[in-house]
Amino acid sequence: MKDTTAPLHAPEAQTGQDEFAQAVLDGLRRNPKAIPSKFFYDAKGSHLFDKICDLEEYYPTRTELGILRSHAPDIATIAGSDATLVEFGSGAGVKVRLLLDALDTPRAYVPIDISRDHLLASSAQLDADYPALRILPVHADFATPFEVPRMASSNVVGFFPGSTIGNLTAEEAVSFLHVAAETLGKGAGMVIGVDLIKDRDVLRAAYDDREGVTAAFNLNLLARINRELGGTFNLDHFAHRTVFNEAHARIEMHIESTKAQSVTVAGLRLSFEKGERIHTENSHKYTVSGFSALAGRAGWSVRAVWTDEQDWFAVLYLERLDG
Repeated sequence: MKDTTAPLHAPEAQTGQDEFAQAVLDGLRRNPKAIPSKFFYDAKGSHLFDKICDLEEYYPTRTELGILRSHAPDIATIAGSDATLVEFGSGAGVKVRLLLDALDTPRAYVPIDISRDHLLASSAQLDADYPALRILPVHADFATPFEVPRMASSNVVGFFPGSTIGNLTAEEAVSFLHVAAETLGKGAGMVIGVDLIKDRDVLRAAYDDREGVTAAFNLNLLARINRELGGTFNLDHFAHRTVFNEAHARIEMHIESTKAQSVTVAGLRLSFEKGERIHTENSHKYTVSGFSALAGRAGWSVRAVWTDEQDWFAVLYLERLDG
């Protein structure tokens, strides 16, 4: 039975301020400059991403939600009774409710997120809404090995929605799926959202909305550097840019310097030429067969696939090959 008097507590992440500083300094010394997209998600960045998910142009969220609403009972049937659900990059916890409502007597929910404040806030709300469910938040970078709380006699099912897998290169995606397999254990399943290749104008609009929310999300990375690393970026002199990379089937986000300028970060002086960019995110798009082959390289087989009517997005149920 759940201890309703115990406060939610997320074990400390393996990532922290030192890693952020090192990644930023290393990335800004590179040519071309680049900073990993996982550092978007401080408290403000997480809030802005939640706003992006509500935008008219941003189809992935509503499309995936539609698939989950239609097929959550099918997912629950495959997952079985008494499952422990482990969500990688839990965010606001909206999509997971569809699975929690459909699962037969879920044993526990383990949300994992790099933004501690966001993690605890969403976990607290779920804790209030699902009083019979054990909620065990873990503050961690899900791309690296970490310990998942174990529940006795429980199926373990991973949940990785939002096509976050698309932010990774093919090799990084295979590495993550290997880590997920080890984290979840033998016999585990995985429900994963994958964005599919589609019309280029639809893709571009999703990452460069008219309201400028995605631009604010991208530029908040510079604001975070200013806040946490003593940066001197003037955000008025940088702009959000997107491009579709045909060779790699991905949308890329960049931050472009609109003038020749110098900035300081953690005491290091850095120069930017006019038009020079910082590469901040990739969002790879897949075919179902292409992603299935990639998952197979990481030791997973595809049990089931569900898509929307336009074939814009897919939700796959993966099973460990050694399960």
